Amino acid sequence: MKCFLGILFAFVIVVTLCDAYCFFQLNDPLESLDGCIQDGKQHQFGSSWTANCHRCHCGQNGIRCCSIFHTPSGYDKEKCESIFNARTCSYTVVEKGNPSKDCEVLGWSG
Repeated sequence: MKCFLGILFAFVIVVTLCDAYCFFQLNDPLESLDGCIQDGKQHQFGSSWTANCHRCHCGQNGIRCCSIFHTPSGYDKEKCESIFNARTCSYTVVEKGNPSKDCEVLGWSG
């Protein structure tokens, strides 16, 4: 029974960590037959890149991008606020009245 609970707990952690926000953008054949176009840049079929805190891949049908950041959850939203840093693709959670103090975060998603 302990082994089963251990495996179940590990599975829950892995599923939580792998739960990224993703989106898909269809290719427009009128724009390009040689690859995918995102933000005015062409990417070859089969290529991958990171843009705007998302890891993207160009396939024959379109572009699939998934977030590389985690969003905080389970914190005191009245006392604290989350701040996104686009340079590091990460959130910090700080007190509204004293931004130099971090807040406890009970969970992360994404």
